[in-house]
Amino acid sequence: MLPTRLCIMRKLPSVLARMLTSGTSASPGLPDMSEGSFLTRDHVQAMQERKALHTLLAKRQEDLPPRRMKDSYLEVILPLGSQPEIREKYLNVYNSVRFGRILEDLDSLGVLICYTHTKQEMQQRSPLSIVTALVDKINLCQKIIRPDCDIKFTGNVSWVGKTSMEVRMHMLQQHDGDYSPVLDATFVMVARDPENKRPAFVNPLIPESPEEEEIFKQGELNKLKRIEFSTASLLKMAPTAEERNIVHDIFLNTLDTRTVSFQSRKLPPSSVWMEDAKLKGLEICHPEERNIFNRIFGGFLMRKAYELGWATACSYGGSRPFIVSVDDIMFQKPVEVGSLLLLSGQVCYTEKNYIQIRVHSEVYNANTKEHHTTNTFHFTFISENEVPQVVPKTYGESMLYLDGKRHFTAVMKEI
Repeated sequence: MLPTRLCIMRKLPSVLARMLTSGTSASPGLPDMSEGSFLTRDHVQAMQERKALHTLLAKRQEDLPPRRMKDSYLEVILPLGSQPEIREKYLNVYNSVRFGRILEDLDSLGVLICYTHTKQEMQQRSPLSIVTALVDKINLCQKIIRPDCDIKFTGNVSWVGKTSMEVRMHMLQQHDGDYSPVLDATFVMVARDPENKRPAFVNPLIPESPEEEEIFKQGELNKLKRIEFSTASLLKMAPTAEERNIVHDIFLNTLDTRTVSFQSRKLPPSSVWMEDAKLKGLEICHPEERNIFNRIFGGFLMRKAYELGWATACSYGGSRPFIVSVDDIMFQKPVEVGSLLLLSGQVCYTEKNYIQIRVHSEVYNANTKEHHTTNTFHFTFISENEVPQVVPKTYGESMLYLDGKRHFTAVMKEI
């Protein structure tokens, strides 16, 4: 049985994210990353102080003491019911909880759990920089999160490689004195050196029971599935025979029968061209959302991408969409402070009431005029009503359609 460590989220979310990732005195016994004072002192000085932590890094993973799953286990209470003053930051226009804020909290908690796993008793400050590598999956079992009931997050490290850690987290909400499950999340975090330049070794993980061995084994399987999914990416490999037939059937169903031309296309009834099913957004990356490395918090990026994804699904379906799943968010490139963050939300697959959304984010450098992809987000929504079928017209759109179908199929198998 995992021991209980209880933390209370007492601050507003914008402050909370920094508290969780900094390990300030608000969380006794957790590593001090000194980000709590980062906002009141010179950034260059803070980075100079971190350089001195290089001597604390392990040369080999074998030099680090192994950890158990219960060593990193945390429970965190978000007191929406018992402390109404923090409710405003989490409230949406439907009088329920903003899921984007939950994404920020999960990201922060995942980092905190990893710092707990890697904490060395004799070290005042951690030499590691823990960053989010990817969100493997977040599956929800409740459509609505109430804003007037306390929320409990639990989680621990479930798998460890040389420099990476898988974190499993669960969110529950209190109803009539009992906590009911809301979602399960799996994140992958990586450890880097004090300046966030090179990988760093983390403590190995030792399963203690058959149940924990299964959890650890599942973490290894998750890694292999990600490799397999990446290898079969439509950016690298041609579609399967079945997928090619799907694309050709769509092409035949959209041909204008009045002409004998490959170029003349006609939209079927109750359908929308994919090119007409997108929304775009722009964020200026201000210092308010930066970490100690002068880069934007991953949780902030997830929240902004989710909100654009939700708006895209709402606009497309014509009614309120509910998030079903988040999967396969890869943090490919960090976002620097001062960047122009361009977000593009695209409906890429639909089935009955379900809408599969892909949000692509890239940074634009106004000086060099260059664009660089930073993240791709995949969200599965369910609408209150049946939605039109999205129809690709070009080959590129057809690949987006097939990619969306792959993600949707994988989500349906999970839930």
